[in-house]
Parts: sequence; structure tokens; C-alpha cells
Amino acid sequence: MSEETSLPFVRLFTDGACRGNPGPGGWACILRHPASGTEREFSGGERRTTNNQMELQAVIEGLSRLSRRSRVEIVTDSRYVADGCRSWLSGWKRNGWKRRQGKKLVPVKNADRWQKLDRLLQQHDVRFTVVRGHTGHPENERCDELAVAAAERFRHSG
Repeated sequence: MSEETSLPFVRLFTDGACRGNPGPGGWACILRHPASGTEREFSGGERRTTNNQMELQAVIEGLSRLSRRSRVEIVTDSRYVADGCRSWLSGWKRNGWKRRQGKKLVPVKNADRWQKLDRLLQQHDVRFTVVRGHTGHPENERCDELAVAAAERFRHSG
């Protein structure tokens, strides 16, 4: 049995929400360990953020809660996060966290979060599954509900 297939398998469902962009935002994730049947939900938010930042934060929060190297299927409705991890990260790193815009290099938006996510991705064997948001996918709907509730707490506080 290879090292990768002997790793524990975890499914991580994520979503982010924002009330205004920028505005009060929330993130949520569900960590499911199919072998044991255990599942845990997490959510939080920020007073002034963007939807993309909250989508990134949801994945960061989920991966940071894993205590050991795992095979992780990340289920998200964010093409931004999935495409960024699959296609853009290596080029950004090679270019010093800059991306091409026309003929010049400009700083990557949300570089601090992308860098944190990059470190977490290197600790695990990760693959992404992109689902369509707001189409009745039970875990995506639950994450959306938790993320929206977190954003609302910031919208109505001080």
C-alpha cells in the first residue's frame, strides 16, 4: 500500500459569503471523516472583507484543523479557489506572488491568504471537487447557511 493511499481520508465542504463586496463576511466548513462517521462544523467571519477572501478563509480554516497529513477532497462552489490552487499558484510563487496583467506583473490579490493556503496544501494530498452553489447540494447549502449567519453577526454588531 502506498503512502498516499494509507493516509486518512477527509472530505472538506466549504463556502464563503459576503454582505456587500467588501462588507461583513462569513466563512464556513464541514469536516467529514467517512471512516469514523464523524463530522464537525466551523464558521466565523470578519467585519470588512470580500467574498473571495471568505471563500479562501473557509478552506484555510478547514485544512488548519487537520491534525495529521491526510487525503482531502475539498468540495467548494468557488472556481476562484479551485482554479487558483490547481492552475495559478505555481506561477504566482515563481513570479514572487505576482500575476501577469497585460505585459507587466502586479501583486496577487489576497496574497496573504493564498500564501497561508499554499502552506496548508503542501501538508496534505488534496483534490478539488467544484459544485454549483445554491442548487440543493446539502453540505454546500449548510455551509452557505453558516457563512451567511456569521456575516450577519458582523453586519449587526457595533
